[in-house]
Amino acid sequence: MRLQAVVCILMLAGGASAQRGPFRGPGLRLLDAQPGRPGQIVKGAPYSAEVSSETTQVLADGNKIRQTYSERLYRDSEGRTRREPSLSLLPGPDSAGCCPRVAFIDDPVASASYVLDLGRRSANRIPWQQRPPNAPGRGRANNPSDPNSKTESLGRQLIAGVSAEGTRITRTIPAGEIGNAQPIQIITERWYSPELQAVILERRTDPRFGESTYQWTNIVRVEPPSTLFAVPADFQTSQGPAPRLGRAPRP
Repeated sequence: MRLQAVVCILMLAGGASAQRGPFRGPGLRLLDAQPGRPGQIVKGAPYSAEVSSETTQVLADGNKIRQTYSERLYRDSEGRTRREPSLSLLPGPDSAGCCPRVAFIDDPVASASYVLDLGRRSANRIPWQQRPPNAPGRGRANNPSDPNSKTESLGRQLIAGVSAEGTRITRTIPAGEIGNAQPIQIITERWYSPELQAVILERRTDPRFGESTYQWTNIVRVEPPSTLFAVPADFQTSQGPAPRLGRAPRP
C-alpha cells in the first residue's frame, strides 16, 4: 500500500468513536484507540447512527478556525461495531483523492479488528491483545474530590430521540498554574444514553482551544445488516499488527 494511503488510514483511524468515547483534547475529537486492543463491548443494544464533531477556535485578531469531522456508526446485538469515517478530516481540497475509502470493524466474537480498504477490496485482520491484569483504564476519569472541579446533574431529556442523562462538569485552572494571569474555566456538558451505553452529545468550551461539539444524529435502533460486520468474500485479507497510534495528553 502506498505510504500516502497508510498515513491517511492512520489519521482516519483516529476519528471519533462511539465505543471508546470522544477524545479529551484540543481540536477535533479524535479516537484514543490502539489497533488490536478491544474497547467497550456492549451486547443487546444494536443501532446505526451518524456522528459529527465540530471545533471552532477564535484567534486574537478575530479570525476563526473551524474544523469538522463525521462518520457513520453501526453496532449489532453481539457487540460488533463498524465505523465508516469521512475523508473530510484531512486538510486540503485534494484530500479525498489521496485517501482510500476505509471502514473499521471490531468483532468481539472473533476477538479481532479489521481495517477494510473498500476501493482496493483488501482487509487487514488484527488479533486483539488482551489487557494485562490491573492495567490502568483509558482516559482520565473526573475526580469528584478535585477542589477545582464541580459536577452537576442536568437531568434527563431526549437527544436525537433517545433518552439521555446530562452532566455539566466545570473545571477551573487556578491563576498561575500554567502561567495564566487569571483563572481559566473549562465547561463540559455531556449527555449519556444508558440504553446505548454511549455519550451521544457533548459540548465543551475551553478558552485555550475554543468550542467543540460532538453529537449523534439519525439514530436507528434496529439490527443492522450482518454483512456490515464481515469481510466480503472477494476481499484479499492479510494479518498482522497495525502501528500503535499515539494519543495526546488531556489538558
